[in-house]
Amino acid sequence: MDVITKDTMTLDGAKIYYETAGQGDALLLVHAGFVDSRMWDAQFEYFARCYQVIRFDMRGYGRSDSAQGPVVRRNEIYSLMKHLGIPKAALVGCSMGGAMVLDFALEHPDRTQALVLVSTAPGGFELQGEPPPGLWEMISALQQNDLRRASELQIQIWVDGMFRKPEQVDPQVRQRAAEMNRIPVANQTYMMVDMQPLQPLDPPAANRLKEVQVPTLVIAGALDHPEILRAADFLTQEIPSAKQLILQSSAHLPNMEQPEAFNQAVIDFLKRE
Repeated sequence: MDVITKDTMTLDGAKIYYETAGQGDALLLVHAGFVDSRMWDAQFEYFARCYQVIRFDMRGYGRSDSAQGPVVRRNEIYSLMKHLGIPKAALVGCSMGGAMVLDFALEHPDRTQALVLVSTAPGGFELQGEPPPGLWEMISALQQNDLRRASELQIQIWVDGMFRKPEQVDPQVRQRAAEMNRIPVANQTYMMVDMQPLQPLDPPAANRLKEVQVPTLVIAGALDHPEILRAADFLTQEIPSAKQLILQSSAHLPNMEQPEAFNQAVIDFLKRE
């Protein structure tokens, strides 16, 4: 594998940290909205054997600058690709990152080679039933600036999921996710930036899935919230020719909990397409 390049670009006055490695067709990895680009540690070098792989920290996460208000998240993808001179890429996004790459693909179909949507609910998808246990308590903890409690609750909601106790989860996965999570919690990124995103697609992605004309793989963890699994079914049904994979023994971060199965599935999908 080629040497990993680490650098920053500036967007709207904020520095965005990114890394690139490998050669070939571009493959861009977009992280979930409670961790950062390190969630792809088990994928980055692996995929760089075959592709030019790019990962970055959104504003308010990881090693990027914080944001002081709502932003247009899909513009971070566009700006980074333009900065690196990449005309077209396959896009892999998890959770909020998945919704982000889907919005990007709808706005820039000419720049999208393929999509891998992980644990993704598309913009405009109406969640039903009860929210994840602990969600309102987590928001209350953020409002009260109880950062330790807010972070632990986010890990319980997304890493543990509804069907496991913390002690049933790989402690290393849990610890790594918690380390990443403390940064956006301290930056108040969810409350100030992502609770009400700027310039959402109109109409939203959920109403436009038939427009997606690139190969798409939908991945979810079997132990994730039932609404995420329902969203996976919805994406698979509505996106023409979409394929679906449910990974067992994982919740919202299947690439961290089942990296070998995840990596093989994504490589097989991209090579077939």
